[in-house]
Amino acid sequence: TVTGAAFLAGLAVGFWKSKDEILSFWQADREFAPAMADADRARALAGWKKAVVRAERWSDE
Repeated sequence: TVTGAAFLAGLAVGFWKSKDEILSFWQADREFAPAMADADRARALAGWKKAVVRAERWSDE
């Protein structure tokens, strides 16, 4: 998330002293749990990976 990126950037430049300091400000607003069955997820991921390989072949580089 943008907030996570901002926290990490602040940590990198020394704005935050530690990850623990960041955690003291962070609070989960919502929690998401996967609703897709494992087999369906595996099939979708395999299809996505296949599409990525095909898309890579379109490039002339």
